[in-house]
Amino acid sequence: MAIITYREALNQAIHEEMERDPDVFLMGEEVGQYQGAYKVSQGLIDTFTDKRIIDTPIAELGFAGLGVGAAMTGLRPIIEFMTFNFSLVAIDQIINSAAKMYQMSAGQYNIPIVFRGPGGPAVQVAAQHSQALESFYAHVPGLKVVMPSTPKDAKFLLKAAIRDENPVIFIEGETLYNDSGEVSNTDDIIPLGVGDIKRGGDAVTIVSWSHALKTCMQAADILEKNDNIHVEIIDPRTLRPLDESLIISSVKKTGRLVTVEETWPICSVGSYIASRIHAACFDYMDAPTECVTMDDVSMPYARNLELEVLPSVEDVIVAVKKVLYL
Repeated sequence: MAIITYREALNQAIHEEMERDPDVFLMGEEVGQYQGAYKVSQGLIDTFTDKRIIDTPIAELGFAGLGVGAAMTGLRPIIEFMTFNFSLVAIDQIINSAAKMYQMSAGQYNIPIVFRGPGGPAVQVAAQHSQALESFYAHVPGLKVVMPSTPKDAKFLLKAAIRDENPVIFIEGETLYNDSGEVSNTDDIIPLGVGDIKRGGDAVTIVSWSHALKTCMQAADILEKNDNIHVEIIDPRTLRPLDESLIISSVKKTGRLVTVEETWPICSVGSYIASRIHAACFDYMDAPTECVTMDDVSMPYARNLELEVLPSVEDVIVAVKKVLYL
């Protein structure tokens, strides 16, 4: 067991999977000579050379398409987007090729590909570089969507994603790379579709992921200290497939649900979770669900406005007390 950063955990996962399987390779902008825009690929080119750590032009649609073609031949590409905001340039290949090829080929082609990189709100990079796009991809049959919140989850979910036979959208919280945590040196994986209880409690169930989960943990500390309210925090880790049974079990215990995410409110993952849980737990619910999101605006550049737009610790506390009728 070692204390490493989220960034280092991802690097370990890629390194170990490339050592384990010669069909795995990494491709994207600045992944090789520059060691990665966020240094996730640091040192990999020295070990695996430019035959498997491939620098690309600034052409997301092109190299995403190359990755899909490589996956069709049996290779296992890891496609890094410098930021998931740039995946929008490649969305045709992701949705119309990667996600649909297995069905459209009547099962002749699996597409074992991982599209990964930083996503979600960052810090003062403004509207076009500070977006959470997970609901875009979770909407699409044929894709799996993963958003790890801790270094341990980042490592072992990425290893699972690389081994998966399906296309996986793997979004790394852009403000999580320097976070540290305990990670074992084992060859474990965390199966995709299995959530985790990050904090036990009996008053309210909070479902959150990626950077927003840190906000929830801070809110939980305050609620416990000041009001003796013990919330249960569930991290789904994988948004598609979603571990509904874990959330249902928690809500049946607490009778209340709050979802927290750093994205827009309309057609959000949280609103989907709320609808599914209300259908499954209607007779157990003691209050309507509260969905905490960022404001329904494009992200401003100014830091004070950015903080105003994002869900805060106070927003989570207010939502929890609202479902408790306090």
